[in-house]
Amino acid sequence: MQDRSPLRYARSTLGLKLLMAITGVVLFGFLIGHVAGNLLIFLGPKKINEYSKFLHESPGILWGTRLALLAAVAVHVFAAVTLTKRKADARPVPYIGKTPHGSSYASRTMMWSGPVIALFVIYHLLHFTTGHAHPKFDPHDVYANVVLGFQRWPVGLTYILAMLALGLHLSHGLWSMLQTVGVNRPHLEPALRKISIAVAALLIAGFIAVPVAVLAEIVKVNP
Repeated sequence: MQDRSPLRYARSTLGLKLLMAITGVVLFGFLIGHVAGNLLIFLGPKKINEYSKFLHESPGILWGTRLALLAAVAVHVFAAVTLTKRKADARPVPYIGKTPHGSSYASRTMMWSGPVIALFVIYHLLHFTTGHAHPKFDPHDVYANVVLGFQRWPVGLTYILAMLALGLHLSHGLWSMLQTVGVNRPHLEPALRKISIAVAALLIAGFIAVPVAVLAEIVKVNP
């Protein structure tokens, strides 16, 4: 009798792709919420500091979100690594010369953009969450933390480059998710590709707007 257990399905190639799609939706939802919170900085110190205070005074929301994200990231990475290994095992002898056909640059760079994003997330947490990588961290003044952090151009530039890598990763991730859940159809493919790129670009523009505004002194700490 064939084993039709959920665990066996989850370990199948299709199951792993579905897990990547589901966790991708979770992570994408977080990014939307995160960029919305970040953009509050353009409304001044009071708004973004009140938002931060609300989160820290709501431990259920804060830690529930953190645990859900941690689980989503763990499953997403596990599925990605497993699928990549299976693909490599299926062709133990690499092509002598390979010209990509039908694949985008974003899809071909998923396995390096992912680790780059992971390393950045660790730095980002040390910089703005725990303060260990911030020269003048104040847990009660998010506005000042962001401005003083991004005033150092190497930090601002690093953040911008990391966001571009995220955009590259996300543009293919959204497209792949649509394929996995069966939204894609041959006649819809060009439009869905463009929509995936546009959504990723819009989201990343929101993230990049903050360090750019600080470096341009549009957003600054009042003396």
